[in-house]
Formats: sequence, structure tokens, C-alpha cells
Amino acid sequence: MKMILITGCSSGFGLETAKYFLERGWKVIATMRVPDATVLPPSEHLRVLPLDVTKLESIRSVIEAAGPIDALVNNAGIGTMCALEGAPMERFREIFDTNTFGTIAMSQAVIPQLRERRSGVIVNVTSTVTLKSIPLLSIYTASKAAINAFTECLALELQQFNVRACLVLPGRAPDTRFAENARVQALTFPEPYVGLAQMIFAEFANSTGPVTHSKDVAEAVWKTVTDPSTPAFLPAGADAIAWAEERDARR
Repeated sequence: MKMILITGCSSGFGLETAKYFLERGWKVIATMRVPDATVLPPSEHLRVLPLDVTKLESIRSVIEAAGPIDALVNNAGIGTMCALEGAPMERFREIFDTNTFGTIAMSQAVIPQLRERRSGVIVNVTSTVTLKSIPLLSIYTASKAAINAFTECLALELQQFNVRACLVLPGRAPDTRFAENARVQALTFPEPYVGLAQMIFAEFANSTGPVTHSKDVAEAVWKTVTDPSTPAFLPAGADAIAWAEERDARR
């Protein structure tokens, strides 16, 4: 039976992906900063472990406890919406520590065992905001775009060992905590940007177009992990697919 380790499983994409793999007969290690096994169905094939991807000791502990794994899904991340002028640099470092350096550190930690076995896959969950610029998302977008570039280069390094590094790019997902967190942060926007923030939130609220659901991401991760012929750059969700097609048409 194959084993997958997924970060950021307390809610949203990570939680749905953990459920999806459990339902299909995989052993799942679901990690969270604050472990809560009650969010997942009881299963003898499930282990819930604590993990803070910004701390190397936490990463070492979870990799040691996990043992051999066949797939790593780097999903843990922080969503933020801010005006560059008004947010503290400490907040930017926090975003990059989790979204960017946490993903890189987790990948580095599992590569030796995948390389030695000459099999396995690393899936990094980023975002389609890296394909279409949106105001007030500069820092979040930068943290995810860095992982896009990182993953594409890493894939070239690992292909000689039959190890894959792939990207799953979700679109806008109202059923996750990102929108809720962004609304809270908007209350602290500098006055010159309040009007822009209100306009952006109004557009989101009034949008009747397609969106991404957590199950869309789980299905995309499943396809990426289980089917080596899947493109290494896979949008997840109806809006994400449309954005990717728009990007390709512009090229």
C-alpha cells in the first residue's frame, strides 16, 4: 500500500486531498500545525502528525516519524491580501517562510529517500494568481510564483532518478479560509487603498463565474500523483483552467 504525506490538512485543499487518498486505499500522513484528527474520518491507514514547515526540527521529526513515503504534497500555505505600502516587512517574511521556504525545505527533506528508491513524486500546490495579476496580492503571488520556478527547475534535477516534481494550480476558492482571512486583513489597509480593496471584494462577491472547489484540487493532486503522463503544470478548477488557457493564448 502506498503512502502519501500532505501538509496543511486542517482545512481546505489539504483536508479534502487527505480524504480523497484515504477513500482510494492509500496510507495518508496528514500534517497540521495543531493536529486535530477529528476533521478526518477514522482510519487505520491515517496518521495525523504535527508539523510547522517553517521549523527545520519539526520537518526532521515528521520525516523520521513518517518513514518511507511515495508522494509528498506541499499544500501548507498562508493566504494574504495587502497593499505593499502598508504591510510590515515581518508579514512578508512570514508569508515567504511558509509558502516558499517551507515548501523548499520539505522537498529537500524527502528527496534523498525518493532518489535512493528511484521513484516518487513531489506535488507543490501554488495558485493561478501566478498566471493573472490581481491587485493587492503582490506578496502572496510572489511567494507562489517562486515555487512555480523552483518546481520546474527541480523537476529537471530529479528526472534522472525517475522522481517527478509537479505543480497543481488552484483558482479562486471561496470555500477555503483565504477569502475570510483577506477580508479581515482589508480592515487594516492604508486609507489610500481602501477604495481599491472595496472594489476588489465587490467584484469577488458579485462574480457569477466559475470557481475552484477543494475537491477539484484533490482530484488534480490524485491525477498528478497516480498518472505519470499528467502534465507537470496542472490547473485545478474551472476558473483555473480558463486562466491557464488565456495565458497560453497570449503566448
